[in-house]
Amino acid sequence: MPELIIFIVVFLLLILAVVWGHFIKQGKNTSIVDNSHRDDTNVTLYHEHKAEIEKDFQQGSIDEENYQYLLAELNKSLLQDIEENKKASASEVIENKNISIFWPVTLTFFILGFSFFMYHQSGSYEKLSQPMQTAQDHQMSEQDEAQKMIDYIKSLIDLTVKEPDNSDAWYGLGQSFVNIGEFDKAIEAYDQVIRIEGESAEMLGAKAQANYYKENQTISPTVQGYIDRALAIDPEDASTNILIGMHNFMNQNYEVAIKHWETVIHSGKTNVNAQALTEAVAEAKNRLLNPATAQPAPMNDIATGPQLSVNVDVSEEITNKLIQGEDKTVFIYAISSDTQNGRMPVAAVKMRASDLPTTIVLNDAKAMSPQAKISDVEKVHIYAVVSASGSVGIKSGDYKAELLNVSVDTAEPVSMVIDTIVP
Repeated sequence: MPELIIFIVVFLLLILAVVWGHFIKQGKNTSIVDNSHRDDTNVTLYHEHKAEIEKDFQQGSIDEENYQYLLAELNKSLLQDIEENKKASASEVIENKNISIFWPVTLTFFILGFSFFMYHQSGSYEKLSQPMQTAQDHQMSEQDEAQKMIDYIKSLIDLTVKEPDNSDAWYGLGQSFVNIGEFDKAIEAYDQVIRIEGESAEMLGAKAQANYYKENQTISPTVQGYIDRALAIDPEDASTNILIGMHNFMNQNYEVAIKHWETVIHSGKTNVNAQALTEAVAEAKNRLLNPATAQPAPMNDIATGPQLSVNVDVSEEITNKLIQGEDKTVFIYAISSDTQNGRMPVAAVKMRASDLPTTIVLNDAKAMSPQAKISDVEKVHIYAVVSASGSVGIKSGDYKAELLNVSVDTAEPVSMVIDTIVP
């Protein structure tokens, strides 16, 4: 439970850091539009049209009277264009309005409210203080919240259609898509913000975050590229450093996590919750000093909702290869088979290769986030991965097994054998 809470806190800090960082960095931007080139363009067009008239006259297509008339009209048009440019100012200053604080405040309340609601609905709060809601009330509440999210996203889409250069609307749309696991759409929305305002560390950090979750919480070359570009602009960028810290914390690289989180704390940036980040650093230091606490405490398998039992074994060939080296980390997790629900695991278990064969239970108690639970989906893809590097994700050199489109209501245990080498 502490690891899950820290994960949620850091994830919220990451989102809020991007939200407020985007707002704070905005000011009045001015761009100068020079109108002097209009006269040059008009003169060039004048000569082109005049050459065409003279060519027609020489070829006999028009007579002398029409030739003189057309030249007079052409001269008159040129003079009118030049006169209009003189009346206009030599340059125009286009000034962008300061971003209203309404947007970041609204997004902050929405994100925090939505996250608290999902945590509340996951059952953790009720187990401590209140009886559980009836299944019907729980379902209705989730439907209402889902409808609110849909309506909110629709309103942002409508706003971007009406105001295609509204960077706040595009940014809010990107954050909303991240929350529901639509990472490709989130990246497209962030690209629109960059189109409007130019490249910034905050937006590169946001794209790194979306790609990170799209690629199964892996620091892929694409994610690393965005991280490098963001830190090149601002080595203390909050969203990027928090993302790196969170990734390393989840992979038990606590020293690296502490380094990046403390970078944000000491930067003095006002768009982050320094207190919550300090608590995360304290937890990482505690785990660093007490390795026994680094492994997550086993969670209670008795949970409401689907109880998907999975038998996991390793082929003889892979076993012979594993016994020749050090004990490897094994990740067993399920993701929704419906791509609309995103790629975030709805249940996950971490163990050592020496623990195999074994039987595990995938249920809501194994959820990585209250926003993504196995009870929220109908079918899942199940993966069992022996990681060569010890980090999450499926990478070249890993050993894996997979079961596709498994119903979460399956009563009988399902079996999988890790027998494939990832190319």
